[in-house]
Amino acid sequence: MSLRQSKIVAVALVTFATFTDIITYSVGFPVLPDLGRRLGASPTTIGLLFAAFGVTLLAVSIPMGAVSDRVGRQGPLAGGMLALALSTALFAYATSLPWLFAARLVQGAADAVTWVVGFALIADLYGPAERGRMTGIVMSGTSVAFMIGPSIGGWLYEAGGIRLPFLVVAAVAAVGAVAFVWFDPPSERVKRDPVPISAVLTVPAVARCAGLVVAIATTLSMVEPIFSMHLQTDLGLGPSRVGLAFAAAALGNTVFHPFFGRLSDRFGARRMVFAGLVTSACTLPLLGTAWNLPSAIGLGVLQSGAFAVGITPSLAYMAEATSSTGIESFGVSYGIYNVAWAVGLLSGPSLGGFLFERMGFARLTLAWAPVLLAVTWLLWKVKSPHAETYLRADVDAGRREPAGAGTEIARAD
Repeated sequence: MSLRQSKIVAVALVTFATFTDIITYSVGFPVLPDLGRRLGASPTTIGLLFAAFGVTLLAVSIPMGAVSDRVGRQGPLAGGMLALALSTALFAYATSLPWLFAARLVQGAADAVTWVVGFALIADLYGPAERGRMTGIVMSGTSVAFMIGPSIGGWLYEAGGIRLPFLVVAAVAAVGAVAFVWFDPPSERVKRDPVPISAVLTVPAVARCAGLVVAIATTLSMVEPIFSMHLQTDLGLGPSRVGLAFAAAALGNTVFHPFFGRLSDRFGARRMVFAGLVTSACTLPLLGTAWNLPSAIGLGVLQSGAFAVGITPSLAYMAEATSSTGIESFGVSYGIYNVAWAVGLLSGPSLGGFLFERMGFARLTLAWAPVLLAVTWLLWKVKSPHAETYLRADVDAGRREPAGAGTEIARAD
């Protein structure tokens, strides 16, 4: 097999794409507020500018997943990276707030394409015995991006002015677009019948996986900002020391994600996701016991590892839940995954801030842990209404019919 058709190259390109996407997202943290102020934006407007990213991410995820199921993965991935490059370059030359909002909205759409179609490509190329390991590699790369993105943005800003961070990242994204044009995915030559979005949405195992993802994302996005506030207000740590604690957790994730991805291949993705939620609930109250910087670093790394137990296997579980029905519309299923993750990211910070003001950090973590355990137990107990077989999608009629004789499929719920 040539390099253009290598599965390992596919993983490397998806890792590069998600890495670039996270760099693009995080490089704006130290730069966008200043750029917005130069164009007359108030703090509220700057907040809306950051939030605009999530609007198109939610709107585009499932439709673009469905498109990639029909036309293949290569075109959407190349187009997504090109859109990322152009929108990021637009930030460098924007002269008014509407242009900033337009660029941010396009970035959100490009993010949806990169993550949804990228993981769908990996699900196309790798079976259940290898998906966890491969998704772990991709997630390890994103952890590095989260760790260095804001620093790169700040350094480039100070070195070359407000345009340089955006132009550098735009150039990197353009390289990614060219790489996907060059790549020839083996999955593109396999006929893939289009499946109605409704057929995937009504698969019980897919719905369960989406529920688990919402629980993980809500808890993660709740804990991160209030843990930062706790370290500053209750322990008196400065921003640089708080950043060090989070950098240590991100560094740990570069090891955690590949490790737990391998474990999910061995023990099953579904079991690992539930184990991750239980572990996260058990370690969460420990964060409230941090008393200085070293303890905050240690407990933060521990909690980050607990989250990783569930996050990486959840990506493999979504593919497993979809393929267990005989459906191979991985684009739609990862679109659902992306929407579930976005719902959690949108709800977690506001809920966490509301509870933090009224309960404080230690009490909040003690109160949320049993809530997370209860949600996990409920999702574990929910059973599919089907017996030993699933209904198979009738893609021509857009409806579902019982699988025929000899087509019984193992359940993933």
